[in-house]
Amino acid sequence: MRKLGFKEFLFLLPAFLLIGVFSLWPVVQSLTYTFFDYQLNDQQKAGLYTNERFNVDLFQTSQFYIGRFLEQDQENITNPEDWKKVEGVLERLRSTGAEFEGSSGVIELSGSVGDQVLNLYEDTNQLVTELNQTYTLTNAENLQLQVEELKNSIVSSNFIGLDGYKQALQDERVGIALKNTFLFTVVSVFFEFIFGLILALILNKAIKGRGLIRTSSLIPWAIPTAVAALMWSYLYDGGSGIVAHIFAALHLIESPRDLLLTGTGAMISTIVADVWKTTPYMALLLLAGLQTIPHSLYEAASIDGAGKIQTFFRITLPLLKPAILVALLFRTLDAFRVFDLIYVLTGGGPGGSTETLSIYGYKLMFSQTNFGYGSVIIMLMFVCVAILAIIFVRFLGTNLMEKQ
Repeated sequence: MRKLGFKEFLFLLPAFLLIGVFSLWPVVQSLTYTFFDYQLNDQQKAGLYTNERFNVDLFQTSQFYIGRFLEQDQENITNPEDWKKVEGVLERLRSTGAEFEGSSGVIELSGSVGDQVLNLYEDTNQLVTELNQTYTLTNAENLQLQVEELKNSIVSSNFIGLDGYKQALQDERVGIALKNTFLFTVVSVFFEFIFGLILALILNKAIKGRGLIRTSSLIPWAIPTAVAALMWSYLYDGGSGIVAHIFAALHLIESPRDLLLTGTGAMISTIVADVWKTTPYMALLLLAGLQTIPHSLYEAASIDGAGKIQTFFRITLPLLKPAILVALLFRTLDAFRVFDLIYVLTGGGPGGSTETLSIYGYKLMFSQTNFGYGSVIIMLMFVCVAILAIIFVRFLGTNLMEKQ
């Protein structure tokens, strides 16, 4: 085999760049987040800080309001000595704020700025505490809150290393989500493969109106997943959903309302909806494989006296193995990453019974804005998907290319 030269490599370079930008970079970024306690709803953790930093805007705002509140309570501070202490603290606050004039946001600390701000906080806090004990200040509560913000202007490092992964391994909710994900994936892909294979065999027959049947069979797959999930939510509705009432009439459930309000019912509902929508896709992949099998093989088998069952297991299945591998691989990886169907249909409920890893990761990252721990969940999904892909290629695809 000829090795790639420099010119050949140049032709592949655009593809490598696209893969790096759109595939590898998001993975690297998510991996970086996992090493930090990165939370947008917490000023102390709203960034990736490997060392101590200083929130200039928070300090300037706090020192401004501390000065304003104390000046408003000047009449209540009747002891001149106490007011002299107030003026001294206010002067220190203003001078420290003046040092950062022109700066904004979260900046790196230099020299002894951190110790200076912490000492200023301790002195201010002690003064305010003494004033609150001695006098009845109008802005006592707000003043104390602003003093605490002085301390919060010193942003500690939120680098946690592998602690996020350690937390995930001990998180009971991660275990439940992983179990739900595997259950949904295994059951849905199993039925999609069985029904998809049957549908593909039917579509492969030379029957009248075959083109129309093939086109109409793809309609469920062509419907956007969110729309399909919303449609099935109406069918599952305990009050007016026809599917829920049919299940109740067949005594599969006690009441139509139990379908989406019980853990087992909700999981079955999501699997049924996914099988209905994705079976045509599985059938399409398998049909493409059936089209590659020479018809002469079936004629030869018929002449030799082989029955339909023998022909299926001796000719169709062995020669369909490449298409089966591709279909199972694509659908397994896609089902393991399922999000929109379950999010629209059940939202992960009831009680987390249909919450998958993707749903849990979404809730962490966008509902709680905890991007650090949410990225840990996403990386666990990435590892699981990679393992599944390796298993499929290693065991189901053994010697497959050589045989081709």
